Parts: sequence; structure tokens; C-alpha cells
Amino acid sequence: MTHRFSARQTLAHLLLILGAVIVLLPFYVMISTSFKSPAEIATGTGGVFGSQALFTDQSCTNLGGTEADCLVRPVIDNYSQAFTKAPLWRYLLNGVIVTASIFALQTLIAVPAAYALAKLKFWGRDAALGLVLFCLLIPVHAIALPIYLMLAKLGLTNSYAALIAPWVVSAFGIFLMRQFFMTVPDDLIDAASMDGMGEFAIIWRVMLPTAIPALLAFAIFSVVAHWNDYFWPRIVITGDRSLFTPPLGLREFKGDLGGDFYGPMMATATIIAVPLVVAFLLAQRRFIDGITLSGMK
Repeated sequence: MTHRFSARQTLAHLLLILGAVIVLLPFYVMISTSFKSPAEIATGTGGVFGSQALFTDQSCTNLGGTEADCLVRPVIDNYSQAFTKAPLWRYLLNGVIVTASIFALQTLIAVPAAYALAKLKFWGRDAALGLVLFCLLIPVHAIALPIYLMLAKLGLTNSYAALIAPWVVSAFGIFLMRQFFMTVPDDLIDAASMDGMGEFAIIWRVMLPTAIPALLAFAIFSVVAHWNDYFWPRIVITGDRSLFTPPLGLREFKGDLGGDFYGPMMATATIIAVPLVVAFLLAQRRFIDGITLSGMK
């Protein structure tokens, strides 16, 4: 069977391919750079994965090592420095603590709020929904300074609370879950009420299990946003290096007068990105179901 593509379909596929190339190009540069030696990075040679020829580690010779003892392979040197030059495991742990705490608290607030906006009838419901939509229009950077001043006066800067507290209420999460709950039949809620369930029991034992696809979609958005966030941690974490999140850890490889360590920096970036890519691939089907708001089957 032969398939004929119209000019419109061909153009659409070309645009999709171009978009994919634009999206994947930074990942290619990141991974390729993490495999190369400093000389190959500076000259733009070495192909995709570098020549992997042994080179002399200058930091080793500066510490008094012989040239023979300081010969290293680029990929091994870059990824080993990612863990030895900076406490990367600590930064990854901080990232897990912060993103997991934010998502758990966001879920605790967003699910009941979304249920109320979708299924309960009360005075001011439309106004409350309008306020949620209005909050979606406010950029984070516009309110960063007032939030920072408030945290500073409370003495909460340089703490996990400063990283977590400002983001526990997610207008996007409330709106996304509300849209999903709108697709749940009212008969299901009525049946649960006839069985003697209260509103909170209905929320957590009936509504939440049906909303797993939407919750996973929200989880991807929330975790990616806060795992990759450099702006806010850079503001509130100013002195305590043990509270650095993974993006802040990349600053450890900025050498200033000594030059930047691009190989270890890109190796660190690759290690930071891998958990997100793996999580998305594992949850891809549920993620798409949640975005399309498929509702109950």
C-alpha cells in the first residue's frame, strides 16, 4: 500500500522535524561536550563523542603529579569531576527534597480546591475561578522581590522553607485538576454520598483515583519547573552551600579567571537532566492522557 502526502502534510512534517532538531540540538551539544577534552571543546573538534585520546590534567600537575600519572581520558575525567569537584549527590538530594515537598503540598491544596470549583455550588465560585485564572497571568519574576523581602524579615532565607513555601499553592495545578474533575460524572459523587461518604472522603477516595492521569501530568510540569529552577534558589540561597539545588551546582564549574570547566559542567548538566527524561518516558502515556483530559473510561 502506498501513501501519498499532500503539500500541506509534507510542510507540516518538515516543520515538525525542524522543531525537533531545534529542541534536541542543546541536548546534543550538552552530551557531546561532556565527552570531550578541553582542547577539543575549545577548537570544536572531536566529532560527537570526542577522540577519547589521553590528555594531561592540569589540576593534577599543579598539585605536583607527574605527567604520566596525570594522563586521563576525557569522558572519565569530566564525569568524575562532576562528583568530586562539587558535592553533586548533596545537590541532587536537595533537588529531590525540594521538588517532592513542593509537589506533595501543591497536591494537598490543589485537589480539594479543584473539587470545590468543579463540583460544589457556593456563592462566589465563579469569582474564585476568575481569581485562579488571573493568578496564571502573573509572572513569577513580578512577585519575586516582595516574596524575598517577606522571607528575609521572617528570617527564612537560606533554608528549605524559602525554597518550598512560595510555591505550595499552584494556580495551574488547581485549574488543571478542576478541568479534569469537570469530566467526572456527578452520578459517581451522588453514589458516594449515598454510601455515607463525606466531602473529604469523596475527594481522596473517589475523585483522586480517577484523576491519576491529570495528577501525573501536573507532576511532570511541577517537578520539571522546580528541578530546573535557577532563578529563585539563586535569590534565597546566598550563603549555605549545602542547600544548593542541582542548577546552582553548575556554578561550581565556573572558573572566572581560570576559565570555565565546560566538560565537567556539561557532564553535571547531563546527570541533572537524566532523571527528568527517564521520568517523562516512564509516565509519557499517562501524561498525554492527563493533558488531553480524557476523563473516565
